[in-house]
Amino acid sequence: MAKDKIIGAIVMIVGILIAIIYTLGSVVDLYMETLGNSPKGIDLTSSWLWGIDLLNWKLMVVLPMWLLVILISIIAIWIGYSMLTTPAPVPLEELEEELAAEETEE
Repeated sequence: MAKDKIIGAIVMIVGILIAIIYTLGSVVDLYMETLGNSPKGIDLTSSWLWGIDLLNWKLMVVLPMWLLVILISIIAIWIGYSMLTTPAPVPLEELEEELAAEETEE
């Protein structure tokens, strides 16, 4: 495995881990906190939008930050995947030799 492929795999895995950990630490934690503070408890059927207060200031701070982190993580995952699946370039010397061989044949 080439050095670029190892780096690509690391970037892709780190991007996936950051997306999962940040989602669990921010959005899921805020959701569980909202459910825990509600007087109804965890009754998801009778509350509007599962008991989430859409005008909560914590929600207004956490969701945009979560979207930015997820966007950056998706870009990192895409870059890592591209590095992992792209073949190594042909060395310039080999390319020059092939061109010279084609010119001599003609």
